[in-house]
Amino acid sequence: MSESGHGQDVPQTPLEMLGVIASQQANLSTTLRQLELYTMRGLLSLLWHEPTGKARNVAVLMMGGAMGGTLGPGDSLYHQVGEVLAQQGVPSIRMSYRKPNDMDRCCIDAAAAVQLLVGSGADSVVLMGHSFGGAVAVRVGVGLSEMVGGVVTFATQSAGCEVAGGLQGKPLLMFHGDADSILPVEASEVVKAIAGTGDLHVMPGDDHLLAKSHDAMLDIVLPWLNTVFEGVAAK
Repeated sequence: MSESGHGQDVPQTPLEMLGVIASQQANLSTTLRQLELYTMRGLLSLLWHEPTGKARNVAVLMMGGAMGGTLGPGDSLYHQVGEVLAQQGVPSIRMSYRKPNDMDRCCIDAAAAVQLLVGSGADSVVLMGHSFGGAVAVRVGVGLSEMVGGVVTFATQSAGCEVAGGLQGKPLLMFHGDADSILPVEASEVVKAIAGTGDLHVMPGDDHLLAKSHDAMLDIVLPWLNTVFEGVAAK
């Protein structure tokens, strides 16, 4: 991951690479905080779900597709996952990219969010990405291998996932509709093949947003996350 700068010194962390010039935040509820990071290359906005009690040492980062967005697939799946996890003591971030569909810049955004979660006490972060965001999740999962405990993709594209083998057996959960009019289910199959592992759920009759599969995905994602979190706790 790289992003050109004007200085001679090469930044060493994702947050340094962002070049934050100002920030502000507001509490939207007892468990939801919005953090805005202003940079010379755009605004990075984070919706941060925080537990009311003591946070566990795991976290989740959720990312949208090539158009951005923070609600995710299904019927605002990301928001519901964030609310449920907060009740379980797990913090999570729903991220709005500085520049959607710019792979390098979006990967830096995601890496910076992972750094924030780790700096707040997480030993391991699970990455979740829809469509284009699936490729961001895979790439950052490879680039920040020691910090990432698993990856979840929803109707992922295969472009950008050529490095998926670098996940080296990390838990990989995938969903794809068999009636996807934007990216065929073969895209997820290709990524799974490159990764050499993964649990792919093909959602019958569903399109790219997976609008018909909200409840089914939630029923699969939450137990899967708990299994990944238990693995972190056992180390």
